[in-house]
Amino acid sequence: MTKRMIVATLSLAGIFVALYLLLYKLGIVGNLACSIGSCETVNLSKWATFLGAPVAAWGVGFYIVMFVLALASLQDRYAESVGMSKILALVSGSGFAFSAWLTYLELFVIQAVCQWCVVSAVIVTIIVIFALLDLRDRSSVAGLDSSTLQDL
Repeated sequence: MTKRMIVATLSLAGIFVALYLLLYKLGIVGNLACSIGSCETVNLSKWATFLGAPVAAWGVGFYIVMFVLALASLQDRYAESVGMSKILALVSGSGFAFSAWLTYLELFVIQAVCQWCVVSAVIVTIIVIFALLDLRDRSSVAGLDSSTLQDL
């Protein structure tokens, strides 16, 4: 399994987690299954909305974008593309930064932790790690190719 496949798989898992939180926020799911932490405290706080939309909706959108980008990067046309690796690293990095801000809010402002938010934070952290590893691998291959071409 390649790093891009791992990013796609984790993005799919993230879609389900964020969708579950969004369905709760929209009132479609009655109660959150939360055995550890204070999921409802976090998801009913004023911080659960960003720019007029539920944070979970932003999460669903982020994971869908990551999933589509990861699948596109697996296509033959982009399989060796350093540019696609840069896009994956940039988008996943922005998601990681947003997730880190939300985790800060949970710990130090709301003073409650949602287990589903923690699961999402772990998923996005692993995604950014694999996206950066993919970028490192593709960049080193691209560097090798250009030096090989210079030797010729």
